[in-house]
Amino acid sequence: MNRRTFLTTAGTAAAATLLSTPTRAALAPIGLQQAPLPYAPEALEPHIDAMTMGIHHGKHHATYITKLGDALKASNLQTSNVIDLISDLSQAPEDQRMALRNNGGGHVNHTWFWKWMAPAGSGPQGPDGKLAEAIQSSFSSIENFKKLFGEAGTKRFGSGWAWLIVKPDGKLAVTSTANQDNPLMKGVVADAELGTPILGLDVWEHAYYLKYQNKRPDYIAAWWNVVNWAEVAQGYAAAKA
Repeated sequence: MNRRTFLTTAGTAAAATLLSTPTRAALAPIGLQQAPLPYAPEALEPHIDAMTMGIHHGKHHATYITKLGDALKASNLQTSNVIDLISDLSQAPEDQRMALRNNGGGHVNHTWFWKWMAPAGSGPQGPDGKLAEAIQSSFSSIENFKKLFGEAGTKRFGSGWAWLIVKPDGKLAVTSTANQDNPLMKGVVADAELGTPILGLDVWEHAYYLKYQNKRPDYIAAWWNVVNWAEVAQGYAAAKA
């Protein structure tokens, strides 16, 4: 099997071994196109400002996709699902792996991130139903979960992400990753940190610096007001199905 075939053949045995079946089934494929924001750039104000959203989506995310396309071309690779690509980079040329990892991760992470936010008041104000039960079971309370998640984002040195994941055993966990890595990246993140992301927070400075400057904890506190809990619940249900 050559590298091109590995990355263009959906559902190969090699790819299937990287993630459990429930994990793969829970994640919609992500191609090389950038979807528009599911709301207006100003819709998350005052918590996330319109200028930041415009630059974040229109500049940073778009650049990840452009550079990912360049790295794929340089690697002589094609893929219809960037999730498959970043979940196992061992088949990619070594000199392009970091570019594929950084830009593939950046594209995937941001594609999710826009969906994990919604205008304040447009949906549930917090987790409910089975998601709330799972959070309370795993973290003792929703308040303690938010505390642990916030710490994961605050204590992440430099750039990265905080995550709520469903682990292969079905339990919830909070973790964080550097740069544009995520908990799907086998061989990049520790095996104990692998799982299905159902909520993630971008703590790169470009996500908050225009409004919050160096006050990352203030950004995190404000961000809870725009979490799309309906989307998180849907992701949790799919991961558990």
